[in-house]
Amino acid sequence: MGLNDTPSSERLHIGIFGSRNAGKSSLINALTHQNLAVVSDVAGTTTDPVYKSMEILPLGPVVLIDTAGIDDEGDLGALRVQKTKQVLNKTDVALVVIDSSKGIQKFDQEIIDLIIQKSIPYLIVMNKADLKRTENDLCISCKTGQGIEELKQALIRLVPKENQDKKIVGDLISAGDVVILVTPIDESAPKGRLILPQQQTIRDILEAKACSMVVQETELKTALSKLAMPPKMVITDSQVFKKVAADLPDEIPLTSFSILMARYKGNLKQQADGAKYLRQLKDGDTVLISEGCTHHRQCNDIGSVKIPGWIKDFTKKELSFEFTSGTEFPLDLSKYAMIVHCGGCMLNEREMKYRLKCADDAKIPMTNYGMLIAYIHGIFDREFILKNI
Repeated sequence: MGLNDTPSSERLHIGIFGSRNAGKSSLINALTHQNLAVVSDVAGTTTDPVYKSMEILPLGPVVLIDTAGIDDEGDLGALRVQKTKQVLNKTDVALVVIDSSKGIQKFDQEIIDLIIQKSIPYLIVMNKADLKRTENDLCISCKTGQGIEELKQALIRLVPKENQDKKIVGDLISAGDVVILVTPIDESAPKGRLILPQQQTIRDILEAKACSMVVQETELKTALSKLAMPPKMVITDSQVFKKVAADLPDEIPLTSFSILMARYKGNLKQQADGAKYLRQLKDGDTVLISEGCTHHRQCNDIGSVKIPGWIKDFTKKELSFEFTSGTEFPLDLSKYAMIVHCGGCMLNEREMKYRLKCADDAKIPMTNYGMLIAYIHGIFDREFILKNI
């Protein structure tokens, strides 16, 4: 992936909901001016959520999510409806498509109520007719294109304005500052490229008109010796937190990509407090380790191998571990004593906050990789972001 590509996690997620044959897939084709979605008169053509990353002017980079009909029937249909409702957890703006010849049905109202409950900005899109518009609805015709441009302008007005100027690290540095990024190249590193948080952080540093110096952990001392002045900060991959902390003078601020992502996307204090729960784990407890992406597990994988090992060594307890990845996240968290999540670079902010809220509601402590590793290695008081929350 190039630095100029907008990752899915940073795109506006537009969820499209409605009954079967209301015109959800037709709306996607009309919005994009392409035949991206399969359209058929047969009810239930879309059976699972389909994600399409697009550039839609004047909206910019978006992810359109085409969902199964919320009126689907039978046991399989119920599972499809459940998946459709789960899409709300990552939806920034919702479009509810209504077949105007039928009006708003019971299933439509149920999904609208859920959208309102989750405080998601939304529009009701009346397809196939020309009806009077109210505050939250808009008339369109996917067949003729009527109202599509007006819909795009309405979407722009709905896009949440808060947090649009958030930075990963740019608000912590000034033009001309030097930031050292420590990125190990080992068997778990993707061949030929940097991982997404590293790419995003470099871009953020460049936009701040600061300078980034990227080194492996074995070259940190050499890099420091070649600078005329100390760097503004050092950002490290969590796996080498301990070595970098040992090699770095105390007066130089230290943090990790994972901690910066927690600050950028979620509740930093909740996850910092969650790491401290390690000391309260008991024999027989089960720890959930959850990742937002799916990747091939290496023999020394951080999530499934290193972190369980570090937790066992630190707690000296007999613990069980369960693992989820990608879009999987348990609806029932009651069996877990603690949750350890990755930095969430592949999840958008709404989904990351949803997972944190699920844990908070269930009163299950939740932390992330970087915070857990910093706590295990005694770096909490050394890491300048955690020290100041």
